[in-house]
Amino acid sequence: MRLRSLSLLAACLMLAAAAASSGTYARDSNSELKRQVMEAERRFAATMKARDFEAFKRHIADEAIFFGAEGPLRGKGAIARGWRQYYDKPQAPFSWEPEEVEVVDSGTLAYSGGPIYNAAGQRIGRFNSIWRLKAPGQWEIVFDRGSNFVPPAKK
Repeated sequence: MRLRSLSLLAACLMLAAAAASSGTYARDSNSELKRQVMEAERRFAATMKARDFEAFKRHIADEAIFFGAEGPLRGKGAIARGWRQYYDKPQAPFSWEPEEVEVVDSGTLAYSGGPIYNAAGQRIGRFNSIWRLKAPGQWEIVFDRGSNFVPPAKK
């Protein structure tokens, strides 16, 4: 009887360990993941206002791709070199803020998007970013693309 109990306990512990290592163990809810990405995007945008280039770089995955008018910037180093100019002057040349976030069911990738504003606060474009879960509660950008603002057609 005692051997049977020990075998059952060992089997339960092995199942629990397997579930935890496979990622099927308890994880944050989709709404909590959306909140995390929204906050990560807000912190990322705050780096521009604060003129904090080092904090900007910490949000970017090593293999990230940022799309721009000159073509894609591939990798954290190229992105840092390409974006350094936006952090050099005392006043931020533009700002952005998230207005929508979606997270895939696996909880590992997320989309964020929202308006881009010039220094005068006028809407000039829209950003679209893809975030990847790096560790629990830690998100990094893997893709980013901005586009020009096109006002809605008047009817």
